[in-house]
Amino acid sequence: MRDPSFRRSLTLFRAFLREQDDPRTAYRLLARDAADQVERHMGLSGRVVVDVGGGRGHFTREFRRRGAHSYLFEPDPAELAAEPGAGTVVADGYLLPLADGVADVCFSSNVLEHVSDPRTFLSEMVRVTRPGGLIYVSFTNWLSPWGGHEWAPWHYFGAERARARYERRTGRPAKHRLGENLFAVGVGATLRHVRGRGDVEIVSARSRYWPVVPQLVPLVPGLREFATWNLLLILRRCP
Repeated sequence: MRDPSFRRSLTLFRAFLREQDDPRTAYRLLARDAADQVERHMGLSGRVVVDVGGGRGHFTREFRRRGAHSYLFEPDPAELAAEPGAGTVVADGYLLPLADGVADVCFSSNVLEHVSDPRTFLSEMVRVTRPGGLIYVSFTNWLSPWGGHEWAPWHYFGAERARARYERRTGRPAKHRLGENLFAVGVGATLRHVRGRGDVEIVSARSRYWPVVPQLVPLVPGLREFATWNLLLILRRCP
């Protein structure tokens, strides 16, 4: 799918709406799209890709399908597939069991909003990436319509109220709780932090799913916190 295009955005949005019912299809589609984005900046064949927080391994498998040596690092064993494949490591993204500069690509999709210290998490991703390598980070920002995840968009009226409403309506406990496994990560603060670092340069800072001028939305203070939906950063490790 050509990016950006209305067709691509509509296809991804439809898959997103079916995520709860058909997660395999949704994540396979998202993995193909993410790998396409990486390949616009670096070929994957023969590259070492570190997938941080990749859960059931959809992204890891897609990178391998394209010829990369991809490894999955996931802190929560409950998020792994029933039979995790070779190259899967239970490890915290704050302290990856890797030497400096071993990865050509360090990849993280929709993880940053689930860590309490995003700056340390980003620093660890940068550490394990070789000079000239890429760091791919995307996350759903808190003030977007989907910032509350399963209890969105009611998070605008307060996280605890939104979570309680979800549990009353569905009869099951919510997966996420603000301050425990979901955090209010913003677009502006993240961009300021990345721009202030001396060890990376920004290759792309854009809305991950927007079909038109996706680079423009994150540039507009205020609007970007609501409209970006999901911020995608592709960074290059400086020499």
